[in-house]
Amino acid sequence: MGQKETVYKGKVNQVGYWDYTEVYTMLFNWLKDHGYGVNEDSYKEKLSGNGKEIIINWEASKKVTDYFKYKIKLNWHILGMKDAEVEIDGKKTKTNKGELEIEFKGEIIKDYEKRWEDKPVWKFLRGIYEQYVIRTTIDEYSDDLEDDTRDIISDTKAFLRIPAG
Repeated sequence: MGQKETVYKGKVNQVGYWDYTEVYTMLFNWLKDHGYGVNEDSYKEKLSGNGKEIIINWEASKKVTDYFKYKIKLNWHILGMKDAEVEIDGKKTKTNKGELEIEFKGEIIKDYEKRWEDKPVWKFLRGIYEQYVIRTTIDEYSDDLEDDTRDIISDTKAFLRIPAG
């Protein structure tokens, strides 16, 4: 893998009622709709007296150019998840109750095909290329990825009805 740089990190926490399937689907569709391919690296589920504990790791990536790739990592941690029923507008609706935490991390990857890695001279030239030739391009792509990461966090908070802040 080429050079990774974290451009933004954020977290969403929700304790109370929320629908696991809806949150899962919303995040998956958000990433797909924004051009990201989603890979679920791991899914672990444990049952206990308090409910389910679920740990999920997603890696969503998007090729921007032959040199740049965006990656958004989502690390889910769900504690004490139980099925629940709530009444909305007089109708009983099935949902979930528990503690949900999702960490988001946006990374930009430069030279993801490792074309500049073969020889020390190429690595040196890559440094000069990035520092002097494409510095503003790197900044623009980093800002774009930061916006994507902030947007998915903000949309997740809105979906879960968490006040912005």
